Amino acid sequence: MALRPLDNALPITPERPKKQTKVAISVQKQSDAGVNDENRAPFPPTSADATIDYISSENLKALPDPDISIQSLVDGLESKDWLKVCDSLNNARRFALYHSTLLLPLLEKVMLVLVKAMKNPRSALIKTSIMASSDIFNAFGDKILLESTTSDAFDQLLLQLLLKASQDKKFVCEEAEKALKAMVGSMAPLSLLHKLQAYVSHANLRIRAKAAISMSHCASKMGLEAMEEFGLVPLIQLASDSLNDKLPEAREAARSMVTSIYAKLTEKEEEKQEAWQTFCQSNLPAIHAQSVIKVVSSQ
Repeated sequence: MALRPLDNALPITPERPKKQTKVAISVQKQSDAGVNDENRAPFPPTSADATIDYISSENLKALPDPDISIQSLVDGLESKDWLKVCDSLNNARRFALYHSTLLLPLLEKVMLVLVKAMKNPRSALIKTSIMASSDIFNAFGDKILLESTTSDAFDQLLLQLLLKASQDKKFVCEEAEKALKAMVGSMAPLSLLHKLQAYVSHANLRIRAKAAISMSHCASKMGLEAMEEFGLVPLIQLASDSLNDKLPEAREAARSMVTSIYAKLTEKEEEKQEAWQTFCQSNLPAIHAQSVIKVVSSQ
């Protein structure tokens, strides 16, 4: 039997077009997305992909021409370009650290910009604004609370810091906690207690806890005279309320606060436990008094 010539054989049709199409789409997607590939040069970053350097306070340098730079600071802070705002916030930090007298007349505007930046969804902008808050607290301290305008701006800033310290984003939360510590460390505890007092009863559990922590730090800095000026009864009542809070963080802060009050109140008493029990039982409901007394007796 004769073999069929090869020329007359039926051609084999490769059905591969779909595979080629998939490869083409994959390459196109990589090109569009700008995905890094070890065999090609990286695409230049766009403004959306740009990264922010978080400069520590120690590494910030003084401005070479502060008198000229201060004139453009507000415009930079109010820019619609978030990268420019971040750069201007770092300049505001430089002014706070090295040229605070030039920044003082603009302090209210700067603090309101910090509040606005903390409400922005960009984490880089939030963290930079929180870092700026720390430097401003360290530079101006009680001066912030002396003027009604900056004091009002501080109220808004304090709430934002408590909110950010309550977030789940670790690097934002940790930076906000540092700012709150800087706040307590730079301001007179008596003035700050009045500001924090309202937040210990806030509806948000985490805000209550962060406020309680700051209050306990304030109490640890106070002498008996300052506590009496604030009011020993209101102070122990605030501590008692936090001692019964749902969050362990708030309860721990309350225990620290109770210990500070006890130490100052009984400093000159011979019968410390007796004086402490009398004070608590006279100013707190029985069940709360027992809890507060137990904090000291268990130590």
